[in-house]
Amino acid sequence: MRKIREVLRLHDECGCQNRDIALACCVSPSTVCDYLQRAEQQGLTWEVAKELSEAAVEARLFTRVGRCEPAVRVAIDMDWVHRELKRDGVTLQLLWGEYRNAALQGSRHPYQYSQFCGLYSNWCRSRRLSMRQTHRAGEKLFIDYSGKKPRVVDPNTGEITQVELFVAVLGASNYTFAEVTRSQKLEDFCASTIRALEYFGACPRILVPDQLRSAVSQPDRYDPDINQTFNDLAQHYGMAVIPAPPRKPKGKAKVETGVLIAQRWVLARLRNRTFFSLTELNNAVAELLEELNHRRFAKLDGTRHEAFENA
Repeated sequence: MRKIREVLRLHDECGCQNRDIALACCVSPSTVCDYLQRAEQQGLTWEVAKELSEAAVEARLFTRVGRCEPAVRVAIDMDWVHRELKRDGVTLQLLWGEYRNAALQGSRHPYQYSQFCGLYSNWCRSRRLSMRQTHRAGEKLFIDYSGKKPRVVDPNTGEITQVELFVAVLGASNYTFAEVTRSQKLEDFCASTIRALEYFGACPRILVPDQLRSAVSQPDRYDPDINQTFNDLAQHYGMAVIPAPPRKPKGKAKVETGVLIAQRWVLARLRNRTFFSLTELNNAVAELLEELNHRRFAKLDGTRHEAFENA
């Protein structure tokens, strides 16, 4: 909005020079001179202008009212941008092009590419993400075991045995698989991985396990040795194995969060129930797992199942 009323007030009421008015109104001296000349031609003084609104004053001096107003830009659907970036081959430039075309078709003003990227970056920071990782659909499956262990009771002796909770999370959709096994030994680990792939009905390009002994025979931050049996399993299904760095939970934040959610959504809800076999326990886990995957996200649209289906 032009500051014509303030220019007239400072000139007529305060008697300021054009240069001082320009500094006070943050405009150029030539603009001040132009405003005063137009006001003189229209016979518009401060005594008249102070009874009018800024828009009314501008309408008396200019034929193109609001020319200095910045164009109203089309709002960006950040959830859509964030969701689409997870799809294979999708980039910010591609999404900006689609957003721009949609805006222009409606005769509206879009943000330019640099503003588009900057606004998306600010949106990501506002979600308190300590490290932004873009996960592509079908790219990675993160695998880990829960530190908190469920229990099975022997129906004959009453002996309580701690068992393992296996968790696998797809990177792009957060679609989660969980089951209970006797141990973390190689045969149980490989069998759980196969059942996870069967549950998802697809094979990702990369498996990202923790550096447990069943997956990695020789742990190392930079060059771990993959367990031969587990590597053979990955080759059979056409996958690569890239273990997460040891003692770097942010390198596998997806499954760390998945394990935490499984502990709260599954184990905590089963805490008052007694199970006498792995099958009975796994049936209960499977029921709660379906509820988890169909529960709506807290900060994003849809559910894990919908994100998986639409990826």
